[in-house]
Amino acid sequence: MRKPGNIAPAKGKLGVLTPGMGAVSTTFMAGVELVRKGKALPVGSLTQMGTIRLGKRTEGRTPKIHDFAPLADLNDIVFGGWDIFPDTAHEAATHAGVLDARHLDLVQPFLKNIKPMKAAFDQNYVKKLSGTHVKKAKNKFDLAGQLRDDIREFKKKNKVARTVMVWCASTEIFLKQESTHATLKDFERAMKENHESIAPSMLYAYAAIQEGVPFANGAPNLTAELPALVELAKEKNVPICGKDFKTGQTLMKTILAPGFKARMLGVHGWFSTNILGNRDGEVLDDPGSFKTKEESKLGALEYIFQSKLYPELYGDLYHKVRINYYPPRGDNKEGWDNIDIFGWLGYPMQIKVDFLCRDSILAAPIVLDLVLFLDLAQRAGMRGIQEWLSFYFKSPMCAPELYPEHDLFIQSMKLKNTLRWMMGEDLITHLGSEYYD
Repeated sequence: MRKPGNIAPAKGKLGVLTPGMGAVSTTFMAGVELVRKGKALPVGSLTQMGTIRLGKRTEGRTPKIHDFAPLADLNDIVFGGWDIFPDTAHEAATHAGVLDARHLDLVQPFLKNIKPMKAAFDQNYVKKLSGTHVKKAKNKFDLAGQLRDDIREFKKKNKVARTVMVWCASTEIFLKQESTHATLKDFERAMKENHESIAPSMLYAYAAIQEGVPFANGAPNLTAELPALVELAKEKNVPICGKDFKTGQTLMKTILAPGFKARMLGVHGWFSTNILGNRDGEVLDDPGSFKTKEESKLGALEYIFQSKLYPELYGDLYHKVRINYYPPRGDNKEGWDNIDIFGWLGYPMQIKVDFLCRDSILAAPIVLDLVLFLDLAQRAGMRGIQEWLSFYFKSPMCAPELYPEHDLFIQSMKLKNTLRWMMGEDLITHLGSEYYD
């Protein structure tokens, strides 16, 4: 990746477009407005709450990240999006049931003014959902063209200087890469032929990149990592990243597993099950969509533990993931983990984790950070896959010759070192040998 020269200033409005205006996106929108009004804190947002150490520990330089890097101001953000239902953001947020009335009432006029555009949707890819607020076209290429028109109209109407798109819609069925995804020519021909290998999320990613809009994929769908779209992103100088927001159970795995590995503790088995009752839970009740999510959730431990390097400790690891749709729970997901570990001389131990989390509350600050960091990346001239944003994803995108890094602490170090590199500061290695000479 080319080192940034001068980073363009964050002048003017920043548009944020979310395919999907359900629980995650409306919680994000409402939260940003509440923070702007001074009615809440942006807890969970690294860009708003986090600090970054610069130089030696003795220098005492630890600014807030938003004071160090030239990020866009929250007051400059303008929201828009698409959904298969015509509900305003306020109606969608009320239906999602994530935020209390005390918060929604404070932002009611603001959310009521955010109305979704008609979505590019095909029920063949999300079996459990159906909606009437959808686009019609003779083929998928024309659908993508309509999305490009939407992006241009949003920019013009809201007078935004820059725009970022974050996929906040439901998980699509499991797809594998095919020849139709190899080159831009193959991909566009497949769109025109309505090929089944081209899912709606790919149309949004294609439209965004063609319009010069950075794209992040918050679901585990096969989307922006397609070779055709990666090459297009490089050609158009557009940053892309994904995939699948790292929120509940996998967040805990990427915290705990590096600790076990650092201490060389073995793991025989890791059984994970979830109950959730939001739209995401309903969608994942379909085996096709669950397969996509399962692949994403299973990958983290495999890469963190590196069983081929440590066969005695992790070679026989049994890892099982289950997701159960349970409507009474709503957005308040519960994740149970039973972890069978072993220590000195092979003696067994167990760890139990019961994480009663709020899925969209954990996801909303991720959306905000991705918006601000992708905008920064584009102003810095960075393009293609942004591996430094792996910190936010269950299935991080990376160069094809690399394995993805899942260790949360390595991801955090990579993110902050990238910011230091962008701003011309020394990278932090934590060596510190000069203090003991």
